[in-house]
Amino acid sequence: MSQKQYKAIFFDWDGTAVISRKAPVDDAVAVMKPLLAKGIKLVVVSGTTYENIAGGRLHEYFTPEELTHLWLGLGRGAYNYRYHEDGSPYNWKHCIPGKEEMLAIHDTAYAIHRILLEQYGYPTDVVFSRPNYCKIDLMVDNNRGDQLFFQSSELDQVKQTLEAHNFHGGLLGLVKLADETAAAYGVKAASTTDAKYLEVGVSSKSDNVNTILTQLMEEDAIVPKDCAYWGDEYIGLDDGLFGSDSYMKTPLTGDGDFFDVSEAAGARPDKVQVLGGGVEKFLEFLRSQV
Repeated sequence: MSQKQYKAIFFDWDGTAVISRKAPVDDAVAVMKPLLAKGIKLVVVSGTTYENIAGGRLHEYFTPEELTHLWLGLGRGAYNYRYHEDGSPYNWKHCIPGKEEMLAIHDTAYAIHRILLEQYGYPTDVVFSRPNYCKIDLMVDNNRGDQLFFQSSELDQVKQTLEAHNFHGGLLGLVKLADETAAAYGVKAASTTDAKYLEVGVSSKSDNVNTILTQLMEEDAIVPKDCAYWGDEYIGLDDGLFGSDSYMKTPLTGDGDFFDVSEAAGARPDKVQVLGGGVEKFLEFLRSQV
């Protein structure tokens, strides 16, 4: 890995910056603070919500001036946070469907649940409470506990379970099923999966990074090659289907540099450098940027 100095660093939170959502954040914020003071843009990109980032208190670790350089893209495209002059967070731009579109997403998720149960005898649970998507639990007997990010053992497990129920399309087949079902309900879906969950909605991490990078380009003349994108879920899940952090790689962000700290063996999208090393490797990189 080169010692290139970046103007903006986009990164996943749990599994990359911290071990888990409930783990201490002291090491992460300790190295984020001098970077923010230096004017480096730090962008947390996570599928979770603000209250799950440092217990909803991330802003309390930094001065209002430092917070002018901190951004968060959360909820699979739903929320994009900045900070007021007093240091309080606000949802600067959102991608939340209206009531009718959200109901169509709910109908889509239930229809997928019904197809899998009726045609394949495959049980799933559906989470309807997200603001812009539904989560279909493909592994109802597997509780991740505090480790809410991708676990490599889940990939083989879910593929074997799908085959055992005579669903032979794999995870890619599930995503295609989701998109086709969504289209039948008039929804242009951005369906994703991390093996345990099939997520059906109209936005993803791609929307977060595109929205924030576009603003950084306008406000600070930052260009895509000035940016780095770090995560632990780039791994290939099926032929041409990759993990949630791969959605940070878009036509807009493509000239940036992409790094994976996961130890899991498997394919990655083009241009993603697999470093391994987990959280400590990412924090080591941040220290090198100070």
